Amino acid sequence: MQDMILKLEDLVYKTSKTILEFGEDVVSYKISEIKWSKKEILGHLIDSAIHNLQRFTEVQFEPKPYIVRKYNQNDLVKVNRYQECTIENIVELWGTLNKQIIFVIKNLSTEELNYKIDIEKDDLKTLDWLIVDYVEHIQHHSK
Repeated sequence: MQDMILKLEDLVYKTSKTILEFGEDVVSYKISEIKWSKKEILGHLIDSAIHNLQRFTEVQFEPKPYIVRKYNQNDLVKVNRYQECTIENIVELWGTLNKQIIFVIKNLSTEELNYKIDIEKDDLKTLDWLIVDYVEHIQHHSK
């Protein structure tokens, strides 16, 4: 898990730095009305961070297997209006959420990392798997 923590810290640092270097015009550009801008992609990662922080904490005290609640990513990006936010605010929020996620992950025991999670009907995974999936999700979008 230490490798995932280091990878997440590195992704948050490098992605934040890079996106701030692009400038507002570049990060706000939309290739089409149905495609997300870079700001909206980072906004989507904020929504992901919010939901995963909740998952990573609730799994510690909720009945097992913990049932993962899905969320509507397109509607969340739309109603949070990330396109209208400044990139500095988006980057700050995303970084802060991930600092808390890292703090939570660092304090998980081996037993907790093995807690069962129901991703979809009877598709059981572990908390460890969910954390790796979260980091890979950020890695995918940061490209």
